Amino acid sequence: MSKQDESVYTDFKDKMTYSDYLQLEPLLTSQKRLSDHHDEMLFIIIHQVSELWMKLMLHEIRGAIESLQHDQFQPAFKQLARVSKTQAQIIQAWDVLATLTPSEYVEFRDSLGQASGFQSYQHRQLEFLLGKKSAHILKIYEKDPSLLAEIEADYHKPTLYDEAIHALARAGLFTDESVLHRDVTKSHCSTTSVREAWQTVYQDSNRYWDLYQLAEKLVDLEDWHQQWRFRHLKTVERIIGMKAGTGGSAGVHYLKSVLDDYFFPELWELRTTL
Repeated sequence: MSKQDESVYTDFKDKMTYSDYLQLEPLLTSQKRLSDHHDEMLFIIIHQVSELWMKLMLHEIRGAIESLQHDQFQPAFKQLARVSKTQAQIIQAWDVLATLTPSEYVEFRDSLGQASGFQSYQHRQLEFLLGKKSAHILKIYEKDPSLLAEIEADYHKPTLYDEAIHALARAGLFTDESVLHRDVTKSHCSTTSVREAWQTVYQDSNRYWDLYQLAEKLVDLEDWHQQWRFRHLKTVERIIGMKAGTGGSAGVHYLKSVLDDYFFPELWELRTTL
């Protein structure tokens, strides 16, 4: 044994280990296959990993919202940049799931019952915080009142984009009162005043440097999210074709329909008008 090996700490009778800190036992024993098919393990782990990444994204987006409320732009930039890097990881996860063939998936698909990724409450919370609001979807979570209350809280909160628009107004850029005091339980719709405010930012980026950087961070985030949607679409099409989803959604048809949804529409529109 080398001297370097001898220096490694080995007495953990009364000490916290790496496994203890990360709670690896519950984490690594939570993959419960409902069939005997080998590839169900892949299916479970990919979705669990994605949920862990979404938990981090929610943590960072909430942090960015709080930072923007206090005009603390630099922390918000760091938090949003981390969200974008995390989105890249989730996108790559589809490449791993795409190794699952249709003949393999059909062997255990019935074991899922009506369970579906469409029901992911963390994904729903992400959509709510980014700006896509839908009251109808809340019915899915009535089974768990405490969870429903948590999701409803995000449904009733201003979005990340709402806070960005308020930052525009605080910087002296005209924004309609109807936008600043809008019903935040509805999805944001493009307005002329917001588009013109962002256009002013882009036309005088030196003066509005923080807002200019914020706009580009938001565009990064939405760009990655659209790429995630597209990879989701193609992976589902590759594995189940045009079948309906296990949770009753229209499957590929639904995924195609949301490709044209925008969280921050004015930031994309101004690229044409600049």
